[in-house]
Amino acid sequence: MSTYVYGITAASHPPLPEGLTGVGNPPGEVRILTEGDLAAVVSDAPEDLRPKRRELLAHQSVLSEAGAEGCVLPMRFGSVAPDDSAVTGVLAERAEHYRERLRALDDRVEYNVKANHVEEAVLHHVMAENPQIRALAEANRKSGGGSYEDKIRLGEMVAAAVKDKESQDGEAVRRALEPAADDVSVGPESTGWLANVSFLVKRDEAEEFLAAVERVRAEMPHLEVRVNGPLPPYSFVEPGPAEPAGTAAGGADAGAG
Repeated sequence: MSTYVYGITAASHPPLPEGLTGVGNPPGEVRILTEGDLAAVVSDAPEDLRPKRRELLAHQSVLSEAGAEGCVLPMRFGSVAPDDSAVTGVLAERAEHYRERLRALDDRVEYNVKANHVEEAVLHHVMAENPQIRALAEANRKSGGGSYEDKIRLGEMVAAAVKDKESQDGEAVRRALEPAADDVSVGPESTGWLANVSFLVKRDEAEEFLAAVERVRAEMPHLEVRVNGPLPPYSFVEPGPAEPAGTAAGGADAGAG
């Protein structure tokens, strides 16, 4: 039977809670595979696994339980190996890389921060900061709304200014929070957010990081700022050397959603 992999940890990791279950219907019993000083948190892989909410939550729950007692390198949802021996084979092949990542991520968690503009508030900012836009808007108002060309021109100027403001504010959010984190991973730009950034934070410094987020909210009230965490450090499990196709470690470069 195929093997589902949740994460990689040290063989010295404390035992998992008794009766812990993961993905599948019925849920598969979670177990540990050991290879040298490394271990993989696994269960039998269901044949019809789909990224449904229940399964995603089950994957996350196993990582949360395991990560509560020590560092675990989280694998992407759906990481499946042909069998147990394929998993232990990759642990042996990539042992040095996994040891380095476990050291780097020990006692650290991820916080994902997303930000977007509050529409009315950012339009007020754009008008206040751009005298050309203010002048054209006022001229249009005095002339009963302005010509079609002037309306189009005003709309284009506002859109360009908002886009510039998005870029500036996204960078400002990252710069403001970076000092409170050990590492930063910027998410893809095509997410619908002006900022989508993950921060690696020491567990015992989480309150300081969240306080920095509150300062951003207070200083930039024209932004909607959302925080998701603490999470397993998905965005900081860097891919290592190429591994054989079809092995579980293909998910080691998982990112937070």
